[in-house]
Amino acid sequence: MKSMKRKQQHTIAGLADVAILALLVIISPASPLFTPKTPPQMRDKVEIRYQRQPSADSLRHALQRVKEETGAMDYYLRIHNVTDEGFHLVAQYDRLLRKEQSKLEAAVRQATAQQAAGQRNGKQTVERHLIKAKDRPLTAVKTGGGYWKAGHYYRGKLNGPGLVRDERGRIVSAVWNSDTIVSAVRIDSTGIYQGQMDSRYRASGQGVMDEWDGCHKEGFWADDALDGFAFDSSPNHQLRIGTWKNGRFVGERLRYTAERIYGIDISRHQHEKGRRRYQIHWNRLRITSLGKRHNTEGRTFPVSFVYIKSTEGTTIRNRYFLKDYMAARAKGIHTGAYHFFSLKTPALAQATYFVNHTLFRSGDFPPVLDVEPTEAQIRSIGGTEELMRRIRVFMEYVERRTHMRPILYVNQMFVNRHMKDAAAADIKQRYNVWIARYGEYKPDVKLVYWQLCADGRVEGITGDVDVNVFNGYQMQFDDFIKTGFHQ
Repeated sequence: MKSMKRKQQHTIAGLADVAILALLVIISPASPLFTPKTPPQMRDKVEIRYQRQPSADSLRHALQRVKEETGAMDYYLRIHNVTDEGFHLVAQYDRLLRKEQSKLEAAVRQATAQQAAGQRNGKQTVERHLIKAKDRPLTAVKTGGGYWKAGHYYRGKLNGPGLVRDERGRIVSAVWNSDTIVSAVRIDSTGIYQGQMDSRYRASGQGVMDEWDGCHKEGFWADDALDGFAFDSSPNHQLRIGTWKNGRFVGERLRYTAERIYGIDISRHQHEKGRRRYQIHWNRLRITSLGKRHNTEGRTFPVSFVYIKSTEGTTIRNRYFLKDYMAARAKGIHTGAYHFFSLKTPALAQATYFVNHTLFRSGDFPPVLDVEPTEAQIRSIGGTEELMRRIRVFMEYVERRTHMRPILYVNQMFVNRHMKDAAAADIKQRYNVWIARYGEYKPDVKLVYWQLCADGRVEGITGDVDVNVFNGYQMQFDDFIKTGFHQ
């Protein structure tokens, strides 16, 4: 009898445990049976906003930073057009900058006037804003397998606005469609990101990042880094527009269209191949190849300008210069001359030799100084500062004698190693630069010509030819023809 009671009590206890477990399953947020029927109740909300008027000095500083950005935008928009990749994105951001500049200019005027009237800047104001319940969005908090919304838990896929914390602890505010992020906003220690994200809440796809230090990054992202076409605008560094890989700027990829302006540079090497001698057939000139690195898809281009080597050092002259010069001009091709610089003789003597043995006529393109020393040669004369002094002497003398501002020809490595020093600041500021760079991407500096290959092909010329592209389009080229200087 006692054993039967114990068995009956055990059975009752077992039934009680099952009932409790069933109740827990029903009321658990993870339960498929948990679907609250009561609609969430929202209340009106009052926001109190404290605002302090910035001082005139801080507004002027902000205005100066915006002007530095718009200056870089001016340069970009001047030498590009709608056929260039991402032009519309840059133009759109430029319009936003112009509006911001106008607002800051008005604010500076107002703050300056208040200062002159003896009114105190930086006064704090308090504003109260009532937000009606009907205007308040119901924001969900995303979790694994479901989401919380207005105090209730829902299983299934999220649709609409919500918040989530990523694996690094950053808060992401997003709009979901069937558990997939449509667009998101993330604010962290770096800045504010707005755009598309992947399933791990990292910037992925198209998006915009405004960093606290003033950088504006816009374009395509992958794994929280710029990847693909994008641009980075900042008052702290040069505008960078083009291809990015894993957050590293690679460069701007040029589109070789018929609207581009192409030219060549030649010397005696286009006439002499060993013991053989060749003529240039000027009436047949047309660029048929931009070298192995650049695919033109079968397109050919006219030769719009030609530079001819005239002299080297103080003893070497190009015996074909005069004949080529006269033939190019007779065919209506814009023509210029260049001198190959030597570190073995004084700069002034070389400049004199160049001017005295070169023909300059009205309408010619500016003369060019070709500087291609080795690093050992630069060290042998005392380094970058001495080299820049010699370049300066040559350029100033040639400008005085020809009344044309010369162009400096160097390669990309030379720019990276020697033209970022303070010793080259005035040269970069005063003279146009022609850069030799044979990679796929355009040099990320301000320039007038880019020598994009040394293995181009031109109908009418035997062998390889240096092919160059003008940094701009027809309108800018026309201005350059008139002024001899590329702004």
